[in-house]
Amino acid sequence: MSTLLPRIGRRRAVQGALAGFVVLGLLLWWLLPLGEKPPSGTITFSTGTRAGVYQKYGELLRAELRKDMPDLDVRLTTSAGSQENVERVASGKADFTIAAADAVETYKLAGNPGAEELRGVTRLYDDYVQLVVPNGSDIQSVADLRGKRVAIGLPNSGVRLIATRLLKAVGIDPETDITPRADGIDTGPGRLGDELDAFFWSGGVPTDGLRKIAETSAFRFVPIGDDLVTKLHESGGATRYYRTTNMPESAYPTVQNGAVVPTMAVSNLLVTRADVDPRLTEWLTRTVLDSRDGIGAHVHSAQLVDLRTAIYTDPLELHEGARRYYRSVKP
Repeated sequence: MSTLLPRIGRRRAVQGALAGFVVLGLLLWWLLPLGEKPPSGTITFSTGTRAGVYQKYGELLRAELRKDMPDLDVRLTTSAGSQENVERVASGKADFTIAAADAVETYKLAGNPGAEELRGVTRLYDDYVQLVVPNGSDIQSVADLRGKRVAIGLPNSGVRLIATRLLKAVGIDPETDITPRADGIDTGPGRLGDELDAFFWSGGVPTDGLRKIAETSAFRFVPIGDDLVTKLHESGGATRYYRTTNMPESAYPTVQNGAVVPTMAVSNLLVTRADVDPRLTEWLTRTVLDSRDGIGAHVHSAQLVDLRTAIYTDPLELHEGARRYYRSVKP
């Protein structure tokens, strides 16, 4: 009897371990679609400027993709922003990117090469237009920028596209009525006051490039009212993607002092091409949605990625791989 009990105990331990392995195997099979081996290979993801949200989101997404697809090499490339990102994917220089809906539509309306091959993966989060001036500035509106030194964003950036449209909407020629500067979020904040009277930025909030200086620098936001957004809409085209909103008081609390800022927003899309492998795109779409909270802990705007709105990638139709994923999780 004394030798039987240990044997029974060992047998039960072995049985318990085997059962645990079976459960783990079933769990992995459930988590990995149809027990498939994860996609492998190399993809290029075009992000944005180094201090911007696109770059931070891309870095965090790459880390999540490495967990789900360990044999997939994700190469990040910085860019000027949305306009350059769209061109890179359309031309095959990149496989995936983030771009604002107005930049995508502008590229399509121009009939640029590869526009018909662009596809949407998911709607991500909104960019907020942020017009920043020193605290003691006399600039109270976009119209007050006449004659000023204004950073309108890098060439081929989404910021440049929006800033140019806003200036023209108030009768300012961005080439002759201001001193235009090509600063982005990586250099603009540091030059404000000494070399710049104002700078435009369009990005998720808070943006690291602004959040970091908000603790030590005195600046404020110039409101962009709904009357100005209405003027933009009247010009037609891609301006239909702009909507009036308020930048929440929690975006930069040390600067806003509990007040919201009237402005406008535009949706960001995760973009690819029609010829990109559907299975890879399906896996990537799943990772984007599943990693929302993890990425959102570091990029606040990413918390707004939502399955219910992700499929609305207008002006692009969904990529087949993304469509497969959304069908698989449809209630």
